[in-house]
Amino acid sequence: MIDLARAGTFQLGDRVVNRMGYGAMQLAGPGVFGPPRDRQAAIAVLHAAMDAGVNHIDTSDFYGPHVTNQVIREALHPYADDLVIVTKVGAVRGADASWQPAQSADDLTRAVHDNLRNLGLDRLDVVNLRLMGDIHAPSEGSLEAPFSALAKLREQGLIRHLGLSNATAAQIAEAQAIAPVVCVQNQYNLVHRDDDALLDALATQGIAYVPFFPLGGFNPIQSNTLSAIALDIGASPMQVALAWLLTRSPNLLLIPGTSGTAHLTENLAAATLALPLEVKARLDAIAVVQPAGDR
Repeated sequence: MIDLARAGTFQLGDRVVNRMGYGAMQLAGPGVFGPPRDRQAAIAVLHAAMDAGVNHIDTSDFYGPHVTNQVIREALHPYADDLVIVTKVGAVRGADASWQPAQSADDLTRAVHDNLRNLGLDRLDVVNLRLMGDIHAPSEGSLEAPFSALAKLREQGLIRHLGLSNATAAQIAEAQAIAPVVCVQNQYNLVHRDDDALLDALATQGIAYVPFFPLGGFNPIQSNTLSAIALDIGASPMQVALAWLLTRSPNLLLIPGTSGTAHLTENLAAATLALPLEVKARLDAIAVVQPAGDR
């Protein structure tokens, strides 16, 4: 049995969650579009995550669209008292599976109600405003209008807490002047560390940082150094990459995703993987500019 408590816990809004959670994006079909290839297998993954002690699930109603939240509801509703479900709004899917911005007040209100309906909830635990930016990288620009719209929905009792995804430090500060921000979800992993300073700044404020693509996303991390370290310590490269993230900062919460129970178990086992100091130092150096062949 994997002891997720060994990875520690952190405050997410007014709830305490295990730092190792689960990202539900891959429960949808190929390209995060349409139904899963095997709905019962998707349900089994969610049950296995709960059995392992996961109490933080990341999702969105634009995964599928609607599919992922409907699978979560089918598998887990009524939800455990300690389960925190974090969703995001700010985009819709086109008929061609494209990702399109949807950030007007009407768009966001519709998205919140879609999430409530498909998850079977009266109030959403945490809603992240997903800024589109350069899709996987943030770009500057005011978020006052969309974040204010979500703040109004929070005041109405439909949302408990608010967060941001794909945001810059300036945008986070702008949002905080409108309503409290409990988490930030940006791209960050062993080899993509543009947010180092932001991560540390959020830690001083007690704000959770939740990296998306913790294992590289659609382009899994490739590093000769990582592979060699994994071989040395008897773990998989992805377990080492996740374990490194857990050492990076106490406010960092992980949500690695998968559609299979075996891969889920492998990911969660990273919570118990101890990295010797010299191994961590070698991993710290991976993001430093290296010859292309070592990535």
